[in-house]
Amino acid sequence: MSNPISHQALTGFASSCYQAMGVNRDAADLVADTLVQADLWGHQSHGIMRLFWYAARLRSGAMNGNAVPQEDGGFGAIATMDGQGGMGQVVAKAAMTRAIDLSKTHGLGAVAVRNSGHFGTAMYFSKMATQAGCIGFVSTNASPAMAPWGGMEKRVGNNPWSWAAPAGRYPPMILDIANTAVARGKLYLARQRHEAIPDTWAIDADGNATVDPAAGIAGTILPMAGHKGYAISTIMDMLSGVLSGSQFGTSVIGPYMPDGMSGVGHFVMAIRIDACRPLIEFEADMERMIDQLKATKPQPKVEQIYYPGELEALSDTKLRKDGISLPGDTADELRREAAKLGIEAPF
Repeated sequence: MSNPISHQALTGFASSCYQAMGVNRDAADLVADTLVQADLWGHQSHGIMRLFWYAARLRSGAMNGNAVPQEDGGFGAIATMDGQGGMGQVVAKAAMTRAIDLSKTHGLGAVAVRNSGHFGTAMYFSKMATQAGCIGFVSTNASPAMAPWGGMEKRVGNNPWSWAAPAGRYPPMILDIANTAVARGKLYLARQRHEAIPDTWAIDADGNATVDPAAGIAGTILPMAGHKGYAISTIMDMLSGVLSGSQFGTSVIGPYMPDGMSGVGHFVMAIRIDACRPLIEFEADMERMIDQLKATKPQPKVEQIYYPGELEALSDTKLRKDGISLPGDTADELRREAAKLGIEAPF
């Protein structure tokens, strides 16, 4: 692992790399912030490790770093948006911003998005709603990662989704999950760390359980909770891809491939809390809910109970103070690729 690096230095470094590739500063700053925020939350599988995965797609023309999302339909509380083949982070932020705006008039706002790309951590965008007194929802489809239940061929993305709600004196309650046993990025991270994976994460190309992350990447990631994970993922593809008129199923191209338009679709929603009840009362009850959860008697060897999103909030606080350490292979790759742009890595 590298020596700890400040999140500010990492964000500036990532933004500089994208700007050197012709991405405008606002977009470069946003994408850099989403990557480093994932690291701060303790999710290095979606962190700065991905910097040059996106860069490869910018170089090939598969992704337009300066595309401006366009609202092009819908009525009432629902809008549709075309991401114009842009960076998924830029598109998702525009969509959630619009959903929040619609909620001010209608109590609820929703945006169906097509022609976007991979946007990193879904909770980055669901959390935006909590800062506006809303409950946020975000779903997206993704490139094929798992087989339909009982199959051996990739047909279904991990298609993650996230809910977020303000929680009074506590950090927001946030759920952000993919529907595979783990996010595919965790296999890439294990490969970079030269670590084995649990045999419940993936099967190899022959359908056998594997502890080799490379074999799992070449094979198929297993769904969470068996058939339930497969079914939920299929529904999220309907909501994100089919409803929006974007690509779906085997037609979606992920960030791991340097070529080909992504065709990713999203669905985002903001629910205005004070349309149902006063926000202060909602937050007080959220505090009581969390207090009840955390007062639960823990199992042996369990130190305390955490609510959804709490571990990420604790990690964020710690790493903003202590700095972020990167796997050696990740640090080496970032230095090497940045040098090609004439940028010196701060680590």
